[in-house]
Order: sequence, then structure tokens, then C-alpha cells
Amino acid sequence: MFALIFATVLSDVWKAEVVSELKTLVSSCVVLPCKLQYPGKQLPDSRIRGIWHQQAKHDQRIYHEDSTEIADSFKGRTRLLGHLGEKNCTLEIDEVKNHDNGPFCFRAEIPSIDKYSFVESCVALSMMSAPEKPKLEQMKTLEDGVPATFKCSIRHTCPSHPPTITWSRSNSEATLSNRDILHGNWEVESLLIFIPTEKFDFTDLNCTVSFHGGLQSSVSSLIHVKRKSNTLNKGVVLQVGTTDHFSVPFCFLADVLVTFECWWCFHTHGSMRRTLQPTQVAQVVQLIQDGTSV
Repeated sequence: MFALIFATVLSDVWKAEVVSELKTLVSSCVVLPCKLQYPGKQLPDSRIRGIWHQQAKHDQRIYHEDSTEIADSFKGRTRLLGHLGEKNCTLEIDEVKNHDNGPFCFRAEIPSIDKYSFVESCVALSMMSAPEKPKLEQMKTLEDGVPATFKCSIRHTCPSHPPTITWSRSNSEATLSNRDILHGNWEVESLLIFIPTEKFDFTDLNCTVSFHGGLQSSVSSLIHVKRKSNTLNKGVVLQVGTTDHFSVPFCFLADVLVTFECWWCFHTHGSMRRTLQPTQVAQVVQLIQDGTSV
């Protein structure tokens, strides 16, 4: 689980807010949310210098506007996503290594005014060498010819390069969304809609998540498709023979399942109305529906 604790440091009007711990996938990226307050009026980006460094070693910088000041193991892998003038000090670390644990702290410098290192407000990273499995949700009952909805989702901490999701049904429609679920955590989800048929019964539906950096994770679900009920609609005409030799050429059924156990047939002969029980039905000679013999 992701830590949901924010650490806040306040000295006069210097203040930084970061997430204290984030889980991240090795080889992917991680985005460290950061909000900044500084003394005086709002300044342009060019007037503020932002630095990220190791908590224990201030000279071990993982981000600096001057790339020569960055530690060799982080060169080319970090960048500010926020604008310091807008008080956003959010940092991206790309191509995450298994030793990028941190904790990492932000430092703000306003030349000729002041500077401050928020060493009590740092971010630690918890490494995952392999991605978690996505979560697959589906409708409980799938019916032949009836549109069905499936949802595949997974959490991540790389919103600048969110994962992509693909399905094993290439002829289906899917929509992808990526939402902020707060505290540095995001959730990408794909909604799939397709029309199942009998040929999909007892087949696997696969959802595959591809992460920035090349790793993948997948989940599958065995599909069971309920076949269409062979029902008779109102107005369907049955021509039947009966065992009681009672003269009746046709019977009318209304919304009754076509099985011998369920047939109930009513007919009228003169002023007499009689119910034919299932045991009285000897044979079905012809089914006429909508004027067509089948």
C-alpha cells in the first residue's frame, strides 16, 4: 500500500509539501508531487532555483538546473515538471533504478533574498522489481448477443508516462482513462464493451498492461456466455396432435419456454375451454412464427 502521509515543514513563510513515501516500479518513472511556498510576492521561474538532493548528503544532488551539479547516477534521468514561479516543485525520476530509494528533499533558493532546504520534508521510494497484476472486473452474467462491459485497471506512480492497456478482443471498443487518486498515486483503467456470442463461451479474455520502461503485467478471466433462451412470443402458433382425440388444430402460447415440461396450451371449442396438460401433448407438427415455418 502507498503511504498517505504528507510531511510539512514551516519556517517563517517557507513551506514545502511532499508525499512521504511512494511505491515505484523499477525501469519505469516516478513523479514526486511537491508544493512550495516562499517569502514575498510570486516570482517568475527565472528568479527561483530548485534543487533536489539526498537527505543525508546535501551535495548529492539528483536535480539541478545546472546538469554538471547532478550526481552521475542521476544525470539525464530527472526533470522538474512544475513551474517554481507557480509554487510547483514536482519532480520526475525516469528509468528508476533499484537503488533510487532516497529519501530525497527539495531545496529552494531565491538569489539575494533567501534559501531553504526542507530536510524534514523528504520522499522515500519503495521499489518494485515486478509490476502488480491489474484488476479485472466484469458483469456477472454474459448473454449471447447482449453487449457486455469489462474494466481493467491498475495503480501507478508515473503519470507523465502512464501505462497502456490492451485486450485480447481486437474487434471490440475500449476507452482508456488516467485519474489522480491523490498522494502521488494514479489509476489507469480501460473500459471494454463487446458483444459476446456462443463461440466465446469457455474462452479467456486477457487484459495486458504495458508500463513505461518495457515491463508488462496481465490478467485473464474465463468467459461463460449464456445462450439465448428459445422462447415463443405472443402470437406464435403451434399445430399439435393430442392424445385425447379432441379436435383442435391450433393452440396459442404466450411467452413460454419451448420444452415439453413447460407447454401449457389453451383452446376453445364452442363454449368449452380446455387446458392441455404437458402429458397430453403428443407431438409438435409445425411451428409457425411471424408467418414463417421453421
